[in-house]
Amino acid sequence: MKQIRNSIGKNIFHLFYSTALSSILNAASLIVLASFISTDDYGKFSVVLAFAMIMAYLTEAGLNQIVLREGAKKEASISLIMASFIKLRLGLTLATLMIGFLLIHWMYAGDTALITLSYALIFPLVIGIAMQSISITYFQMLEKMQYSGMIRMVSAGLLITVILVGKWFYIDPMIVFFLYGSAYFLAGCFGIFLTTKTLKLSIRFPFYKGLWKHWGPFLVTGLLFILLPQIGPIVLEKTLTWKEVGYFAVAYRIPQALQQLPFIIAGAFFPVLFRLFQAGDYEQHVKKSITQVKLMLLAGMLAAIPFYHLSDFVIGVLFGERWMEAAFLLKVLALVMVFQGGSIALGDGLTTRALQSRRMTVLAVGVASGVMFYAFFSERYGLTGAVVAGVLIEVILLFGFLICHPDRMVLGKRAVVPYLIYFFITLLGIEVFLSSIPFLAACTQFVLILALAVMDKEWREKVPALLKKVGLVKESKSKIRKEAHDGAS
Repeated sequence: MKQIRNSIGKNIFHLFYSTALSSILNAASLIVLASFISTDDYGKFSVVLAFAMIMAYLTEAGLNQIVLREGAKKEASISLIMASFIKLRLGLTLATLMIGFLLIHWMYAGDTALITLSYALIFPLVIGIAMQSISITYFQMLEKMQYSGMIRMVSAGLLITVILVGKWFYIDPMIVFFLYGSAYFLAGCFGIFLTTKTLKLSIRFPFYKGLWKHWGPFLVTGLLFILLPQIGPIVLEKTLTWKEVGYFAVAYRIPQALQQLPFIIAGAFFPVLFRLFQAGDYEQHVKKSITQVKLMLLAGMLAAIPFYHLSDFVIGVLFGERWMEAAFLLKVLALVMVFQGGSIALGDGLTTRALQSRRMTVLAVGVASGVMFYAFFSERYGLTGAVVAGVLIEVILLFGFLICHPDRMVLGKRAVVPYLIYFFITLLGIEVFLSSIPFLAACTQFVLILALAVMDKEWREKVPALLKKVGLVKESKSKIRKEAHDGAS
């Protein structure tokens, strides 16, 4: 029986409210955690969390996108693909945990506390993320994002709950870190429960060989992608103090959490772009790619505005005076969200056009540059150099993906270049005239960015058509209900 898929708009809606809520709760958990542990402990936690996230990716190793690619094919056997996917994930999870802990023991042989912290946090977190990932990929393949969103919300809700329990009962930080990882594990169990309600599996299913096709580029690309936000704490631990690493982590975690806004759009477009390319509809693929780049740039800009102009206020209110040194860091790192929105969209365009090797190459350059930038700039300029390095990495990725894209000219002319020029011209003007009134500066630029969408001819043409379509859908549904009612009578 053929699955009924959600529309892109419906999936964006489901992902928007679920990601917004989960992002708020995740950010709140970081705020609460920072409020009752020392800056040194937070620095150590950030380094171990970076290792945990890298290991969590290695349990997936690029398979998620391959599953979406194979599931987008006509007459694809979802049960067979998912059964093979789960078998591979189990093997990868076991191998990752074994190799990961051997590496941690080797790198931090003299730091017993850090190794203990690693066991407390990494085991439940990595296993939990692996289970969540399986479920989220399954529902993304079906283009039913409401279930993916539900899993994320449960995960974030459990996370803030265990952190609050740790604060209220003055629990030892080591136990709190274990509870932090356990929240991911429990949410993973919930995701598997949802999956098994609609998916029938058997260990006797033969292995689906399509998962091996071009796995290498996907594996390396995904690893490089997950390394990018994690190399900061890992490299800076060698050049800065634990306290300084804690400041950087607090500033970086906020835009990192809010970058989920562009991912909402990416998650809805990704399976559709795969399907269009598989069907050979290259013209529509280009049009959808342009729309995705514009939407994700706008989302990144709007997310960055309050944290750029109101960084002092945000840090002061959320974290308190003892974290105020992170305010300037947050101001600079807010720009990461602008570049990242566009780079993710361009990278998805490459992936869905079977050009994963190009995406992998650009990410490799980004990671290598990131290690050098973080080491060099932090050694010379401390925390200021560290945040500048973080922004430079995203600039390299954005323009690297654009240069490598077959439709670079149309994407650059219609989306990337005009949108970025407009954003930075408005930013410069507001800095010159309104920097002393941060609230007014934020509101003014927010309005100006929304005006960009109004000035864009594509949006002016699409919005009336979309409203008309929604109206027709409502009218059609009303007619069906009326006919059903008359028939019942």
